[in-house]
Order: sequence, then structure tokens, then C-alpha cells
Amino acid sequence: MFTTVETLAEQPFLAGLTEHQLSLLAPLTSRSMFHAGNRIFNEGAPAEQFWLITDGRVYLDTEVPGYDNFVLETLRAPAVLGCSWLFPPYRWQFGAVSVHTTHALTFNGPLVRALFQSDPGLGHKLTTRFLHVMGDRLHAARRRLADCQRATGHRTDL
Repeated sequence: MFTTVETLAEQPFLAGLTEHQLSLLAPLTSRSMFHAGNRIFNEGAPAEQFWLITDGRVYLDTEVPGYDNFVLETLRAPAVLGCSWLFPPYRWQFGAVSVHTTHALTFNGPLVRALFQSDPGLGHKLTTRFLHVMGDRLHAARRRLADCQRATGHRTDL
């Protein structure tokens, strides 16, 4: 099933985009489902897409010595999953695993980057939104690591 402009218009992350802008994004989108426990991507692997989670939950995790895939944040619908596709070297900075069956809209990263080149206004709008997501994720990771440090009484040097 293909993604429609109406489906994209329902996504909070895309709120305020014009119908024309959504029509440019729609062909670059597909639907995905991840079963509970499925790893969506691994830290350090090539990053070639991003997702808008429409239902379900995903853990963002990282490899920390002494921990088994340390969970930095839990993403709940509606949420953006994946920002590393946007900036070189296009490698995942974290990992992600589905907690429950998760449904998402999947966007082809290289094609979206090409669209940003041909439509700089859309590129600016969405890049700004992704930068806000990245800032929020950095703060969440910092809080989670600080909580862990307080709980265990030792540093978690990364």
C-alpha cells in the first residue's frame, strides 16, 4: 500500500507542510512493521532511512561497556526515529529495537536528501525539525546517563 498525502498530513512531525510539499514526500515513503524484539538498526551501520512511528514503542540504545545495549530513550508514537541519514557519514549514532509491534512510515533518506536539494524551502523546514529532534535526543541521553551514574555510583564514560 502506498502512502498518501492525507496519511502524511496526519503526522505531527510534518504539521504545517503544504499539500504540495507532502505530495513530494509521499512517493519517497513506504509502510513498515517491526515485531517486538526486532532490531531496526545497529549503531555504526549505514543510515539510509528514517521513520515516523505511528503505533508502538522503540528503544534507542547504545553500546556501553558493562551494559547490554544501554537504553537511552523510549520512543512512543508519534515519534521520529532516525536522524543519522541526514548528515555525513550517514551512520547510525545509536541503535534501535522495537519494544512492541511497531508500525511506521519509512522514508528513503538519499531520495529525501535529493529532494532537499531541489526544494531548499522544504529542506530547511525539515532539517530544522530534525535538529530539534536531535537536540531533544541528546538531552534525553545525557539525563539517562546521569541517572545511571547516580544509581550505580560510578561513571559511565563513553
